[in-house]
Amino acid sequence: MPAIHSTRIERLDRLERVLPRGTASVQSCLEGARLLAILGDAYPGENEKARRRALQRDLDELVKTGRIEAVNPGGKPLRYRRLLDEPDENPKVWQYTLRQIRDLVAEALPARRLDRLWHRLLAEIDEPILDETRVRILPDTLRLQPVELYPEVLGAVIEALAKQRSLKVLYEDARSVRGEAILHPQALIQRGPIPYLFALKNDESEPVRLYALHRMIRAEAVMEECARAAEGFDLDRAIAGGQADFGQGETIDLELRVRGYLAGVLGVCSLAPGQRIEDEPPDSEFDLRVSARVPSTGQLLRWLLGAGDNVEVLAPVELRCVMAAQTAKMALLYPESV
Repeated sequence: MPAIHSTRIERLDRLERVLPRGTASVQSCLEGARLLAILGDAYPGENEKARRRALQRDLDELVKTGRIEAVNPGGKPLRYRRLLDEPDENPKVWQYTLRQIRDLVAEALPARRLDRLWHRLLAEIDEPILDETRVRILPDTLRLQPVELYPEVLGAVIEALAKQRSLKVLYEDARSVRGEAILHPQALIQRGPIPYLFALKNDESEPVRLYALHRMIRAEAVMEECARAAEGFDLDRAIAGGQADFGQGETIDLELRVRGYLAGVLGVCSLAPGQRIEDEPPDSEFDLRVSARVPSTGQLLRWLLGAGDNVEVLAPVELRCVMAAQTAKMALLYPESV
């Protein structure tokens, strides 16, 4: 029987939206147990068996009405994905989609924000023509596993930030001391594997502090209390000022000698606008000499150390001394290998 109750209609729509799109591989498609874990609140029941039956009825109806399909018929467990009309079946829709793509490209390329372009192509195009089976964004450094979070905490933080409401939290600091506080969310950042919330605390008008979400034991959006806005707070300025350890820092004139893979990378991906590259002499152990004005940050130091013997810092002298000290300390850890 077709769905006629508004609550079930909403549930069917939600179930359809959580499934991966059209061309997703079998491995990336979702099966019943995973769907119940994601949509648990949509399928309340006296026991797990009743919840599974309710989910299966919804899946069967979506299959019957041509909205989703089982990608491994006869398999156990069955896995499902959404069915989408191909954009070129509707020329007007396809034309509009292409215009959206061109607009996003026009915005991203001058600023060289390709990372933002890929995310927007995957998330913002009305009739998606690309999905994660055909576009994947990979880090160029070791990627740590994301920190574990309480689902209720993450949901409450997002809700409070989106609705501009205060947030009541139980927080455990780095010394394992717990305390309750009312936070007034300003912005959220993901720094490496850990998300952080910029927020005012209790009745304070300043400073805006960073709170790691994995240290929140409990969180609840206080819907009857609007969050106070921090005067003059700007996320870009906060990041540039170093609050997230990604600040601009002091600008230095960096001079390097590079070789190997790094010579190829810096030849096409500059350290900064105005970067200068010269060939090293034929008898040099290095390939290129690279000069650029860059911010002196922890990020820069970690990047230089990560390049190993493919880079030599020539200037500034202070940074060269830091590199010498750090590499000497590293060498002491491996005396038997030297």
